[in-house]
Amino acid sequence: MTLLHLSDTHGLHRQIENLPMADIIVHSGDFCDKGTVEEVEDFVEWFAALPHKHKIFVAGNHDDCLYGATIEGLPEGVHYLCHSGIEIDGVNFYGLPMFVADELSGEYEKVISRIPSDTDVLITHQPPYGILDFAEGVYYGNISLLGRVLCIKPRLHLFGHVHKANGKVEAHDTLYVNGSIVSGMKIIYKPQVLVI
Repeated sequence: MTLLHLSDTHGLHRQIENLPMADIIVHSGDFCDKGTVEEVEDFVEWFAALPHKHKIFVAGNHDDCLYGATIEGLPEGVHYLCHSGIEIDGVNFYGLPMFVADELSGEYEKVISRIPSDTDVLITHQPPYGILDFAEGVYYGNISLLGRVLCIKPRLHLFGHVHKANGKVEAHDTLYVNGSIVSGMKIIYKPQVLVI
């Protein structure tokens, strides 16, 4: 199974050309810039039209109009994961959004603890602490998320959020991938093709 991973397009998704083919494309949040419903609708229209058989996305901190919302009527093969999972060809995907309101209320820590232990591919917006999360002298990752990932050991952990930390690293029996493709609000990185 091949996956194409990208994150943090911030409304620039229509500028992306020549996306590689893969069985599944995953967007790990911040497809909006200002967090408006119109931006979400434009992204979903673009995302759904891509030729990949399955398309999975989670919300990031710039997608806050989705806080507490559900998305209904998505085309077949398009999956919005919000504290939820899906199995595709025997591979368990689980998606965890990042909403500022959840972080402020402490709910974010609770939902991290409920990530299923049989998750093969974990999709979050925020990185785990200390892994592809460093920029401008600050670690932007979450320590509870790191602890949960070390406990369940997914095969892949896909995320974004920290634009300057794009890349991948293998550690603790997991391949960690920061798929952010922008820096300075310009697309500078390419989406990453992964095999699972």
